[in-house]
Amino acid sequence: MVRENEIRVGEKQCALPETDDAGLVFIGTIHTPWTSRMETPRQGRQDGPVCRIDVLPLFAPALAGLEHYAEVEVLYWLHQSRRDLLLQCPANDGNPRGTFSLRSPVRPNPIGTSRCRLLRIEGASIFVQGLDCLDGTPLIDIKPDRCAFTPIAPPQKGDFEVAE
Repeated sequence: MVRENEIRVGEKQCALPETDDAGLVFIGTIHTPWTSRMETPRQGRQDGPVCRIDVLPLFAPALAGLEHYAEVEVLYWLHQSRRDLLLQCPANDGNPRGTFSLRSPVRPNPIGTSRCRLLRIEGASIFVQGLDCLDGTPLIDIKPDRCAFTPIAPPQKGDFEVAE
């Protein structure tokens, strides 16, 4: 098992550039049973433990209509992940790979995504199964699962043309 902040043979680290604030706003907090990165599952399972997502009261009205979906996509900030590895060696094979070819939480912008089963909504709290993040993880966004979402307007001529 990998220790926190370990650099494996074959991995490559970089110095991060100056930040350019994108104005990201955390809209809530995720509550899970996991308090250590070492015990958190590598991928969420839709039969996993029930987790609670608390949306800030300011954003609670944005939950209207979400109850119509069986699955949601949850985006979150992996606040304890390192951000400086360009090449990583997965533990299962040890061969260096580029960060963008992996689903590792270690990335320049550590944004996590999970496709979750929506169980219920109580006020500003959403109960789901399928998360794989630490208790207290900052919430970035919630979206209806892309497979279940139907666009409002049918496609129009020119919608799929490539701009030059």
